[in-house]
Amino acid sequence: MIESFQKNKKGILLMLISSICVCIGQLLWKLSSDYGIFVLVAGFGFYGIGALVMIIAYKFGKLSVLQPMLSLNYVLSIILAAIVLDEEITLLKCIGVLVIIAGVIMIAGGDEE
Repeated sequence: MIESFQKNKKGILLMLISSICVCIGQLLWKLSSDYGIFVLVAGFGFYGIGALVMIIAYKFGKLSVLQPMLSLNYVLSIILAAIVLDEEITLLKCIGVLVIIAGVIMIAGGDEE
């Protein structure tokens, strides 16, 4: 498992950065209905940067390891929604987050040949 993380380390880090940018972009889209066009455009900017970082990440890791990391967007979205929008994090959401994280770790770490 450690070997897989080492081989794909740069790609994994870039995918995490991509996920953060995409989630911030989506949050800004949500907020734009209250805060206007500038926030909407900023959301597109963050989303676009996230997409570009994702494309770059694919140069530094295997698709079968990096692509499943996109499911971390769900985890980050729940956290951002709780912090910024005061949405409730229920027990069921917590369990779902743990399942997603466990799945990403198993897939990213299961790349040994």
